Amino acid sequence: MGKTLAEKILSAKAGVDAHAGDIVIAPVDLVFAQDGTAPLAIKQFQSCGFDKLACPSSTIFFLDHNAPTPTKELANDQLLIRNFAKKCGACLSDVDEGICHQVIAEFHVNPGEIIVGADSHTVTAGALCAFATGMGSTDTAIAFALGKTWFRVPESMKVNVSGRFPKMVCAKDLILYLIGRIGADGATYMSMEFGGETVARMPVSQRLTIANMTVEAGAKTGLFPSDEITRKYLESRGREDKWRRIQADSDAKYEHVIEIDAGKLVPMISKPHTVDNTAPVTEVAGTKVQQVFIGTCTNGRLDDLAIVAKILRGKKRHPDTRLLVAPASRDVLLEAVSAGYVRTMIQAGAIILPPGCAACVGGHQGILGDGEVCLSTANRNFKGRMGNPNAFIYLSSPATAAASAIKGKITDPREFV
Repeated sequence: MGKTLAEKILSAKAGVDAHAGDIVIAPVDLVFAQDGTAPLAIKQFQSCGFDKLACPSSTIFFLDHNAPTPTKELANDQLLIRNFAKKCGACLSDVDEGICHQVIAEFHVNPGEIIVGADSHTVTAGALCAFATGMGSTDTAIAFALGKTWFRVPESMKVNVSGRFPKMVCAKDLILYLIGRIGADGATYMSMEFGGETVARMPVSQRLTIANMTVEAGAKTGLFPSDEITRKYLESRGREDKWRRIQADSDAKYEHVIEIDAGKLVPMISKPHTVDNTAPVTEVAGTKVQQVFIGTCTNGRLDDLAIVAKILRGKKRHPDTRLLVAPASRDVLLEAVSAGYVRTMIQAGAIILPPGCAACVGGHQGILGDGEVCLSTANRNFKGRMGNPNAFIYLSSPATAAASAIKGKITDPREFV
């Protein structure tokens, strides 16, 4: 019987003929934690009696969620991480380098690998055909120490996408539409695997956006095939030698197959307070917004900033709407500066934040006031997500966010075609 992408990767890494429902023990190629989860993982590692990392060079600690730190308590957490990484020889990604999910895509992830992270959006790396999944801090600590962990091979859902996106419609609209269609638990503990002619043309930046949000439908991982698009991306990052073609077998068994015509999609919105509470932008157009936040591991890449700059060029943000922009990594920021995007955004009235998570998790750099509305390009809009349970968060694409920042209200970006 043919294998899905998840079955192929886990079979190869575990050295067994694995199928959905099987339990396997497999080595991990990369394990990481960020400053919100690493302190607990380190304490669990120590409480279990471990004192050495299985592979220090493949263990990374990221200081990205509170970068730079806004409180002494968080500063002390980061100090704990710094000292542990130095003592054990682990890699440290400092506060100026960017969000863990973006940085590992830029420098570390390769097709066919297994990635474990103490962060639910570790699934982002599935865009490069790595079996990537988030785990709790205790399981992550065990992976630090042993360099391997157990997995239940997930059942798989296939999402075939055909056609071409209309103007001002993009991958973010696709994944919001899909989550709204199947619900927040529609893919619980499944591998969501993407294919079709649209995916075959889709750049890695957009694949990262989609893979990132598969966990919002409950997925264990979100996987794209490793193809020529993957190879070209790895070549651009100096890792062409790590590329290999990985495709699901034509007779692979899927629990569900979903067909989506990209040509029929429209700009989408997630309304408060759940990600699957989706609607076309036109249904909520006119809702006033006090803050627009562009960035995060979902939509803080160069392509995202390019469309934002294109819409903002020669215009100003609405005087009643704050516009915050946080590039996902240092490389993204440098490229955006070179391309002139940062200048355009600043001239439009945007505040450019350091590479990192910024306002996304409500730690700092954009916490909302009571009753305020934020339109965000992030992946979650739970009550209190951005630091205030009395505020309201809508999710959208960068195009919708930029258009809305100009108008001061939720706006269909197709008005700016």
